[in-house]
Amino acid sequence: MIAPSLLSADFARLADEMAAVSGQPGQGADWLHVDVMDAHFVPNLTLGLPVVQSLLNSTDVPLDCHLMIENPDRWAIGYAEAGAHNVTVHAEAADDPVAIARDLRAAGAKAGLSIKPDTPLEPYTDILKHYDTLLVMSVEPGFGGQKFIAEVLDKTRRARRMVDTGHLNLVVEIDGGINTDTIEQAAEAGVDCFVAGSAVYGADDPVRAVEGLRGQAAGAYAHVRQ
Repeated sequence: MIAPSLLSADFARLADEMAAVSGQPGQGADWLHVDVMDAHFVPNLTLGLPVVQSLLNSTDVPLDCHLMIENPDRWAIGYAEAGAHNVTVHAEAADDPVAIARDLRAAGAKAGLSIKPDTPLEPYTDILKHYDTLLVMSVEPGFGGQKFIAEVLDKTRRARRMVDTGHLNLVVEIDGGINTDTIEQAAEAGVDCFVAGSAVYGADDPVRAVEGLRGQAAGAYAHVRQ
């Protein structure tokens, strides 16, 4: 799956920018990735629930809301209740991640847990049994356009093995520095869903860029599964 990141879109034209990656049925974005930042958990401020509610009214593409915020135990449920398809909170910010997952699912959303590049996977493997998505950050959260940190792929490989052996049942997602140069190695490391910002919104034809990334990922994934 390809999830174009609206962080790289033109914030003055978000409805048009979402439409630009929608394409025809069977083409375009699988999810739209929405980065919510509060200038506390990360040193940047983007958008919040009122804007997400407007986005939900402007697209049929499922929204993948990535909450880079403090106190997600309090705020995450609002995004699920608004209709977001997947709501991801950070393990480093959550007081009770199991309760958050339960509440998100009860509100009708998929529950996602994200870890920063330096955060180990192992302390959260039992917690991930309550989640639908693991989002591995391949840059430090807060700003787009950063260089891909390949070392995090060890975590996606371990997560993929746990999914393949039945210990976990979730989507392995990656966010940060995903483009035509990095998507194949991420796919080979077992990633299911790829967040791509400038690689999509910096292209002349965003839908064609999405399809190109999807093709690269599918080819790389098929190669390692042979």
